[in-house]
Amino acid sequence: MSAAPLRRRWLAIAGTAAAFTLVLTGCTSNAPEDEPSTSAPAAQPGGTSGNDEPGDKVVIGFSAPAADHGWMGAITKGAVAEAKKYSDVELKQAEGTNDVNVQISQIEQFINDKVDAIVLLPFDGAALTEVANKAMKAGIVVVNVDREFSDPNAARTTVLGDNYGMGVSAGAYICDQLGGKTDAKVAEIAGIDSLPLTQDRSKGFADALGQCGLKVSNRVAANFTVQGGNDAAASLLQAAPKLDAIWNHDDDQGVGVLAAIEEAGRDEFFMVGGAGSKNVMDAIKADNTVLKATVIYPSTQAADGIKLARLLVQGKAMSDLVEVEVPRKVQLYAPVVTKENVDKYLPTAFVS
Repeated sequence: MSAAPLRRRWLAIAGTAAAFTLVLTGCTSNAPEDEPSTSAPAAQPGGTSGNDEPGDKVVIGFSAPAADHGWMGAITKGAVAEAKKYSDVELKQAEGTNDVNVQISQIEQFINDKVDAIVLLPFDGAALTEVANKAMKAGIVVVNVDREFSDPNAARTTVLGDNYGMGVSAGAYICDQLGGKTDAKVAEIAGIDSLPLTQDRSKGFADALGQCGLKVSNRVAANFTVQGGNDAAASLLQAAPKLDAIWNHDDDQGVGVLAAIEEAGRDEFFMVGGAGSKNVMDAIKADNTVLKATVIYPSTQAADGIKLARLLVQGKAMSDLVEVEVPRKVQLYAPVVTKENVDKYLPTAFVS
């Protein structure tokens, strides 16, 4: 990929993120300087709009995998907290499960209960597609979160993070920090290689590194757990006696990664995390480890799904878009968090 297309894609990602943020800042007024502006004051992130006024009651069924991972736990907590903000929302929460058949039965129950909407983060998107289609055909609004169905018609709206963009953000940051050092040794600690999300992250990372003449010199895969991160990092450090930078895909497994680095007594490199845990952001702010940045994979996706499900059932649109319908897909941005901007992102960070 040439430099120009990647730069264009990078700007497009940023533009898309701005367009789909649920509450955007106001535009600059065109009123002359000597006349008072009649425009409304700029909205603040997480602020309210006319859409937040109580409306018709909305019953939402929510199902997600088991909260056996900090990010997944934050997904469920965020959805529940968002629902509680609205007096017109009744949330029916299914117990988190990593059993596809159990999750299918949960959706079947929501259909039988005749809920108005279902917000679903499927354990396996393909496996939940059929029952999601069944819900849509029954007139129930389905909002798909994070793991896409194999049929786009199985959901009215899909809320996604940007896995490829995570890799691009991490790679671009490392390129910038290494300042044209084309012989630098860059390592990658991935999640689970069989998952499309891991493949997308790795591709984005490789593409971004390629723009500054770098490539991944050492790579291992962990399994999104603390122990997996510890084992993978220990193997990596033994195989690579000298490194300049490491990108770790996931901040939960990063707890184990950092423990392995400390045990090995290595500090000649800097590390970039992934997902955006509070633990990592606190470490970035303290600036006393090799960890200097992380790339956000928003744990707000299900909360956004609750908000969008409510709008869809009540026949409302996103208040800061001209479009009169909620979009079919909302893809969230993957910004880099550093010591300079960490305070902006700490409020939405999850605990590993």
